[in-house]
Amino acid sequence: MRRYLPDTFTILLLATVLLASVLPIHGDATVWFGVATKVAVGMVFFLHGARLSREVVIAGILHWRLHLTILASTFALFPLIGLAIGFVPNSILPSTLYTGILFLCVLPSTVQSSIAFTSMAGGNVPAAICSASASNIFGMFLTPLLVGLLFSAGGHGGVTLDALEQILLQLLAPFIAGQLLQPWIGAWIRARKGLLAPVDRGSILMVVYLAFSQAVTSGLWQTYSLTDLGILVAIEILMLALVLAITMFGSRLLGFDKADEIAITFCGSKKSLASGVPMASAIFAGQNIGAIVLPVMLFHQIQLMACAVIAQRYAAKKQAPAIPAPARS
Repeated sequence: MRRYLPDTFTILLLATVLLASVLPIHGDATVWFGVATKVAVGMVFFLHGARLSREVVIAGILHWRLHLTILASTFALFPLIGLAIGFVPNSILPSTLYTGILFLCVLPSTVQSSIAFTSMAGGNVPAAICSASASNIFGMFLTPLLVGLLFSAGGHGGVTLDALEQILLQLLAPFIAGQLLQPWIGAWIRARKGLLAPVDRGSILMVVYLAFSQAVTSGLWQTYSLTDLGILVAIEILMLALVLAITMFGSRLLGFDKADEIAITFCGSKKSLASGVPMASAIFAGQNIGAIVLPVMLFHQIQLMACAVIAQRYAAKKQAPAIPAPARS
């Protein structure tokens, strides 16, 4: 039963949203908290760069068919589904929440949960590590590019030069710095994952608190009803179910073995909250991003619950003894 319950981080996210709803930050404190948040986000991407070893990058190139399949799901299939959702009338799905869904669709895959579920299901873990890492590297270029293309085409605005500068300085530059220092500090950082995890999660909570504080003061909860949120959750469940089905059965049609199918299913169906929230703060700087990160937060929990069930079913099938064929008389 515990697998259906939210994890500790999700509870912290909900508590942060509740805190922002009751005690939103405002005034001069918002400016200083914003600066601290940018520093924390830069530190996160520095650590991401320092953690990724050159061996992982080289190994990832060797299984290019699998990685291209996962990248196609992440940066082509999802955006196409996002564009299709745009045909839902505004009377059913408010345009600001659709903006959040479209942004969700162009985000990179998760790293930790993709690897964890692939391992739990008995899939190709090295491939999952390479693909999830590559997705986040390419995401720093592809996500802003896709935001510019899709949002401009749909009349939702694009990426400004200021936003690109924010991405380069706040996300890409720290990542490159970490990757350059990786030969000297990479092993030390990877060995202390438990100590550095609070930096990852703390930066997300800071961005969420700042985003929702600004959204609450602008009337977020007065703008959307429970019906709006229910429709949003229903759309995200359908979207995830469609991608899971396409990645699972599509990988079989493409001739991948079971271990690769598992990696494609879990890496190709996820979207990263850890990368998405900081990217939203950089790409949509100066805008009210509460409604934009809300779909990302909801999808985070939906994908965790769904993939936990699927991973356990994969594992159960792998452990089940084969039924011997009946002997011929």
